[in-house]
Amino acid sequence: MTDIEIAKQVQLKHIKDIAKKLNIDEEELEYYGKYKAKVSDDVYKQKENMPNGKLVLVTAINPTPLGEGKTTISIGLADGLSKIGKKAVLALREPSLGPVFGIKGGATGGGRAQIAPMEDINLHFTGDIHAITSANNLLSAMIDNHIYFGNELKFKKVVWKRCVDLNDRQLRKITCGLSEEKNIVPREDGFDISVASEIMAILCLAEDIDDLKNRLANIIVGYNEDDKPIYAKDLNATR
Repeated sequence: MTDIEIAKQVQLKHIKDIAKKLNIDEEELEYYGKYKAKVSDDVYKQKENMPNGKLVLVTAINPTPLGEGKTTISIGLADGLSKIGKKAVLALREPSLGPVFGIKGGATGGGRAQIAPMEDINLHFTGDIHAITSANNLLSAMIDNHIYFGNELKFKKVVWKRCVDLNDRQLRKITCGLSEEKNIVPREDGFDISVASEIMAILCLAEDIDDLKNRLANIIVGYNEDDKPIYAKDLNATR
């Protein structure tokens, strides 16, 4: 059977039942349907004084061209530890649509070592990557809107790229600004993949909401006529 056929045969448990096994109360969950949920950060604060567990990192030294194996091994290892009575929790990265729609496929494992609902997780999950993409491209729109309405900050060079959550090579390097509207000057631009964007990196590094806002505010988006950097905060982009 294919991975999707195996996944469809499994009777899934409600996510609140999974949370119970981790001693997480239902009120600490933000539901995304029956089988997915986000956990409140209050849970982590409550468990700060608990003894540390053991961390097993599954990585790759000589990955195959398609990159398969790491997720499947990670899932199998967590299942195996649970089978012998250990308290095991698996942490995986959120799948990007880039590999999903490309040659590599998704990031939910394979065969009988996979996480479910496989197709929901691979195709959108909780919408976080969509939010990253929107934030990134909103900043791009603010830059070009600022230039259109007079360019008070005197942009000479824009270095901030747009992003899309797909492996679209044709968009990696483009020419934009061909509308011939006032103040719009054609320039070379491009699209990064959303999960490799600067905003994604900042989100991963931020310790709290204030740190997130501070890091976002200090993104360099371009340079002015004196070759001095222009920051996202100069556009009031992080209010």
